[in-house]
Amino acid sequence: MKPINQRAWLLVLPVVICVAFSAILPLMTIVNYSVQDILSPERRVFVGTEWYAAVLQDEELHSALLRQIGFSLAVLAIEIPLGILLALCMPASGWRASAVLVIIALSLLIPWNVVGTIWQVFGRTDIGLMGAALTWLGVQYQYTGDPLDAWLTVLVMDVWHWTPLVALLCYAGLRAIPEAYYQAARIDGATRWAVFRYIQLPKLRGVLMIAVLLRFMDSFMIYTEPFVLTGGGPGNATTFLSQYLTQKAVGQFDLGPAAAFSIVYFLIILLLCFVLYNWMQRAGTATQEESHG
Repeated sequence: MKPINQRAWLLVLPVVICVAFSAILPLMTIVNYSVQDILSPERRVFVGTEWYAAVLQDEELHSALLRQIGFSLAVLAIEIPLGILLALCMPASGWRASAVLVIIALSLLIPWNVVGTIWQVFGRTDIGLMGAALTWLGVQYQYTGDPLDAWLTVLVMDVWHWTPLVALLCYAGLRAIPEAYYQAARIDGATRWAVFRYIQLPKLRGVLMIAVLLRFMDSFMIYTEPFVLTGGGPGNATTFLSQYLTQKAVGQFDLGPAAAFSIVYFLIILLLCFVLYNWMQRAGTATQEESHG
């Protein structure tokens, strides 16, 4: 029997090393910090799960978690349907398709901190286009002073920044559908809604799953844009989980509680992504059974 050449694993070694240094080792360091009271760089006291208990009982954490979940659900409810609609309206081929793809992707090229600065100016009532227009229409808009205005501004900013990603993913999924499906639909006299419902949407299931998970994870970890735009205010209206964590770790220098919260934060994202993934899998299976039936 010919021996198996194991040297191919050496090609994977650089990836393993990169993952170890970028993810595994920092995670283990955070776990170590989360069970210690760090009094100074040279002095630490083991406290076990004390910080975890304190973090889980923190009312500010509960408020930030509710704000974060509400924001992420709002992002998904707007960006996924809007991204699908944009993808359906985009040209299928030709120079128009190339031009639209470039224009759609422009917002994705802007760094996160610059996005916050753009909308900081855009929302001003004296020189900002949106703020001045709303004031001219008689709307009392002040994202720096009104909690609802601040929250909605962050939401609209995120929709503007990241909906193109969903649209591009859906566009790629639509272009991958064989033409034979559309030909069969035309022969059967299917309406446009029927084509979308029974051909395009089921075929987009894998792409949509990727889009939903990416947008959920990213929106659940949002930090830079609201920090630049509102600084987490007014009050705590836009203080999401990542900003709450930063305030604990950097602002208060509570490394032990901050490390424990980081682990809890990680587990919350992991759990919610797992639930969301399984729900989408079951929904997709039910849709396929209905279409075959």
